Amino acid sequence: MRVLVAPDKFKGSLAASEVADRLAAGLAEAGADSYRMPLADGGDGSVDAAVAAGFVPHPVTVAGAAGTPRYGRIAVGAGTAVVEVANTCGLATLPSGRTLPLDASSLGMGQAIAQALRCRPHRLVLALGGSASTDGGMGLLAALGFTFADARGRRLRACGRSLGRVHTVDSSRAARPAGVEIVVAGDVTNPLLGPDGAAAVYGPQKGATDAEVRFLDAGLRNLVRAFARSGYPDAQAFAATAGAGSAGGIGFAALLLGGEIVSGADYFLDLFEYDRHLPGYDLVVTGEGSIDEQTAHGKLPAVLARRSHPVPVVAVAGRNTLSPDRWGLAGFTDIHSLGDYTDRDTAGDPELTRQLLTRIGRRIGRTALVAR
Repeated sequence: MRVLVAPDKFKGSLAASEVADRLAAGLAEAGADSYRMPLADGGDGSVDAAVAAGFVPHPVTVAGAAGTPRYGRIAVGAGTAVVEVANTCGLATLPSGRTLPLDASSLGMGQAIAQALRCRPHRLVLALGGSASTDGGMGLLAALGFTFADARGRRLRACGRSLGRVHTVDSSRAARPAGVEIVVAGDVTNPLLGPDGAAAVYGPQKGATDAEVRFLDAGLRNLVRAFARSGYPDAQAFAATAGAGSAGGIGFAALLLGGEIVSGADYFLDLFEYDRHLPGYDLVVTGEGSIDEQTAHGKLPAVLARRSHPVPVVAVAGRNTLSPDRWGLAGFTDIHSLGDYTDRDTAGDPELTRQLLTRIGRRIGRTALVAR
């Protein structure tokens, strides 16, 4: 019995590699051989997953979301560099869990990109989950040499609070990643502006009040106009592109740099050569922190299940609200939820999560062996 263990992270609890380790330990207790392949879909944990897949980690020193220095890391391998928001300037970099909806900046992401470019990659993969800012990518672009000025020519700080004052953008001295393919890998399809945009949908998650959401959306609209008058005639079209609103508008900034927005799940499965690893396995075990009605709409476990057919796929989740009659439609032969094994909240209890994943892995292995 050969099992491919290929989960995403359990957000806020365990990294994908730990989830894979615990499930594999349980499978081994049941007598099943397994191969661990931690995955990511472009969210936080993408660099860790790349390292687990054999990419080389490179430490970087950048500005966190609040501007204080912090250590992060990127992953480089086979001509590809993976850079993520979460470990550079994401929500987790804010002090004591504070939110700074107007003053958080994406500067650290840009600094990490600048350091990644020194490795001379052919491809730059941007993982945008877990962002803290809604600055339209101003910070990222500022780190690459873009400057933003108000109507009187005064230079502005790159953050959400400055969006409404931007009049001109100067990119004449910007470091342009010539010859480098830029890929935004994720599952966010929101445009930059409006009721489905970066500020309206994700601003509240970053601490923005209703008034601040309106302020940020108006500011992002002004930023687009500033780019249009500063030599970027496609700025309005980029702002309307699906995914431009990812990470508070970093998706928009990536488009300005010539980037492409793609499905994170499919992209990372290709990057880690999932289809090459699959042949020869009798079962695939995948999972993530939550499985629900949205899982079938491009989330990693469902995309993996589709690509694994006809190999059966069992999913494991911290929380599952998908009704059993929908499991097959999502591509799963079975779903195990940590909530089926305990009444305690596992989201903030990594040790309990580890214990339950081992137990679930053992149960999956025994069930599969009996079925054979």
